[in-house]
Amino acid sequence: MEATLLLAVVVLAALVIRTAVEEMREPGRGRARWAFLKDRRALAAGAVVTVALGSLGWLLGGGQGLVWACLAGVLAAYATNARGRDT
Repeated sequence: MEATLLLAVVVLAALVIRTAVEEMREPGRGRARWAFLKDRRALAAGAVVTVALGSLGWLLGGGQGLVWACLAGVLAAYATNARGRDT
């Protein structure tokens, strides 16, 4: 479980580092990338992915499946964000 959690944190950290690099290159870009936290459609998409994969992940992998389902939900919400695309 510890290795799975560590790998999920590394993937999330890579997303944060990417955002920081974008912010340094173009001020305001990083804030726009994280606008999915206020976008209802993106949060709904992330919640659906998290619930669907979380239930399947719990059945097949226990706690490790939940960790990956949560990460997949965050990435789905990030990808669905309509506000952060063309800013």
